[in-house]
Amino acid sequence: MAGGLSSRLRKNNAVLTDRPDFTLVGVLRIPTIESSPWRAIWQRILIALVVLFVAAIIVYIDRGGYADNQDNELSFLDAFYYTTVSLSTTGYGDIAPISPSARLVNILVITPMRVLFLILLVGTTLSVLTERSRQAFKIQRWRRSVRNHTVVVGYGTKGRTAVDAMLGDGVAAGDIVVVDTDQTILESAANIGLVTVHGSATRSDVLRLTGAQNAKSIIVATNRDDTAVLVTLTARELAPKAKIVAAIREAENVHLLRQSGADSVVVSSETAGRLLGIATTTPSVVEMIEDLLTPEDGFAIAEREVERDEIGGSPRHLADIVLGVVREGRLLRVGSPEVDAVEANDRLLYIRRVSN
Repeated sequence: MAGGLSSRLRKNNAVLTDRPDFTLVGVLRIPTIESSPWRAIWQRILIALVVLFVAAIIVYIDRGGYADNQDNELSFLDAFYYTTVSLSTTGYGDIAPISPSARLVNILVITPMRVLFLILLVGTTLSVLTERSRQAFKIQRWRRSVRNHTVVVGYGTKGRTAVDAMLGDGVAAGDIVVVDTDQTILESAANIGLVTVHGSATRSDVLRLTGAQNAKSIIVATNRDDTAVLVTLTARELAPKAKIVAAIREAENVHLLRQSGADSVVVSSETAGRLLGIATTTPSVVEMIEDLLTPEDGFAIAEREVERDEIGGSPRHLADIVLGVVREGRLLRVGSPEVDAVEANDRLLYIRRVSN
């Protein structure tokens, strides 16, 4: 079975990642900061007027080479009129404005209206036609530069809450990539600035599209335990050095996630059950736990390096309230004989005060 799974992963490996970037538009979406459409329209109008004015100056400088029906030397008004008629692609035949007032009306009223029409028609059309090219260019640039980001598989309740926690802890939205099969859910993720990929993360080509092979961490927050196992197995094959955290419903599946390559496994049903049990007798404890798990409220559990002046000291006597020490990848609780003294390469789990 394992051999069949590996062969299937290799078979799907090049389905998306070898396709041209323009074919990925709609699958991979890079967030953009949308500007006001009215601002874009006014910018286009200003550019058009500048072009008209520059063209009029050029014609006026060479006015000796132009003549009207009365063989008079062109004034600047004539030059500006000529450029407006020419640049707006309007050709007059037997009926043409010849008086200064008529020409002035054409300059001040008719031509701006025509330019506005061209801007709205041509500009909007070009915007639609070039949007796909712009998206393809952004996808190409993003795929070349993405490094040390976090991939979140599943943007349901668990995935969304995980993203909120990371954003509250200072992680940039552009450093988070969300994968889901529901396009509507991905729209809500894109609206807050997250990079999104539409597809099933059980396929290695979809995970490659997220840059999982260069990711710092991968969060597996699927709705099914068997899907979480397959996603974890696929992710570990692509990203052997990434930290993989997975959430499952049933505790009996923890060993499957561990064997598949998960570094940490959160059992959502048991965790919720414990909190419910505690809440029946000491609801304030549950409130404090929620506070510690919510970065934007009063306190938060954080991890940091040991400072030079703390080496050799007891974690009990530090300025911060230390809950545990991470040493060589192992979590040691405060009070354990192994952590009587803090060492240089340790990392401290402590309660961080959050200023509102």
